[in-house]
Amino acid sequence: MAVVLSTLAFGTVDYFPLAIFQAGAALIVALWALDAWRTRALRLSSNSLQWPLAGLILLGLIQLLPLGGMSQTGGALTGEVRQALSLDPYATRLVLIQLVALLIYFAAALSFTDSPARLRTLVRTIIIFGFALAFFSIIQSLISPTRIYGLREPRLAVPFGPFVNRHNFAAYMEMTLALPLGLLFSGAVESEKRLLYLTAIGLMGVALLMSGSRGGLISLVAMVFFLVILTGLKSQPRGLDGLAAEGLERTRHIVLRVGLAFALLIVLAAGAIMIGGESSMSRFVDTVNASDPTTGRTNIWRVTLDVIKANPLIGAGLGAYGVAYTPVDPRNGVNRPEQAHNDYLQVLADAGIIGAILGLFFIAMLFRMALRRRQSQDLFRRGVATGALAGCFALLVHSLFDFTLHTTAVALLFLVMAALATVNGRVERAVVQRRSRLRSADEFEDVYELAE
Repeated sequence: MAVVLSTLAFGTVDYFPLAIFQAGAALIVALWALDAWRTRALRLSSNSLQWPLAGLILLGLIQLLPLGGMSQTGGALTGEVRQALSLDPYATRLVLIQLVALLIYFAAALSFTDSPARLRTLVRTIIIFGFALAFFSIIQSLISPTRIYGLREPRLAVPFGPFVNRHNFAAYMEMTLALPLGLLFSGAVESEKRLLYLTAIGLMGVALLMSGSRGGLISLVAMVFFLVILTGLKSQPRGLDGLAAEGLERTRHIVLRVGLAFALLIVLAAGAIMIGGESSMSRFVDTVNASDPTTGRTNIWRVTLDVIKANPLIGAGLGAYGVAYTPVDPRNGVNRPEQAHNDYLQVLADAGIIGAILGLFFIAMLFRMALRRRQSQDLFRRGVATGALAGCFALLVHSLFDFTLHTTAVALLFLVMAALATVNGRVERAVVQRRSRLRSADEFEDVYELAE
């Protein structure tokens, strides 16, 4: 429910939706305690992806300690007071509250997604919601392209769907699109349901391209070929005996997947043009702030490097990027950005080397654990792990160009996808393996069925 509501509330970037989001986290804690009292057992996950988030919260608390320089106070009582390590303590407190809420949602997803039925419910909810969101967003872009729900018109960004910034919508679609793609690439979709999945994939892909996000386009291409590599190179195609025949069959299998990947991208691009017209794709030709190279991403990244050099170990403070940017900006803070348009650089700027280590640990453990979950004999579980990991990969690519993880709805879905990719074996159906003769007298395949 939180995934849906946080998205519909303009991505949960305003104070009132943020307050409701954080109140929802408090409600989860209360219900969690009630469940522990009722069952006489506290459900906790040992998933190691929770530790980097907890470490980042601890780092933010350290940044609030009064260990910085001295500053003068005015008024009736004058004197010197010691400043916090964070250059913007108020912003750091807000970020800490948000991180605590996200950690609660993440921990709850890991702890309570504890059965095959719950896994299927969560996955299908995300896919169905992604399909409905894509349909609504396309209709809105054709009827009222500058207003969200026909009411709100952002002043400093181009909206798409319920998101104030179209790049955030593209990032969200990347992840919802990845789940059905992962299930299809893994062969986990029954033949009679493939058309439904292909329809959902097509609509979500068209909506992503119509948003005009270049980072979204790059991430979509990267995600599709990541899936090709992930499922193609690890696949074991059935063929004749012998290494040479098996190698030939494997090569043909990979070539086929690459061809299908190209076909998918072409069909999505054609669909975006057919529905939205040529203008829906012409946005990709435009460059952000191309008329003024001193205010574009390249300049922002260059100044961000100076921020990192000035605060190398623990950073300028979580959420303090805007304040830290101004003193080192060669334009004296004119058009001061609040984000670095690169989540990796901003982690270094806000949290320093320690924050970067925590982020790298999260990414490394995410891939390590998700690849292990892909070895499951439960075909649906394998497909979910594949799709969820591909969705996380797409967002990590997109984060090179935008500040996608600074939007609450996107960050929450990313953590839910990380949970789907790495949640333990409780969500896998017990299976037994047997040999079953196919129609052809010469072919056999492994068939998995539920164990009694």
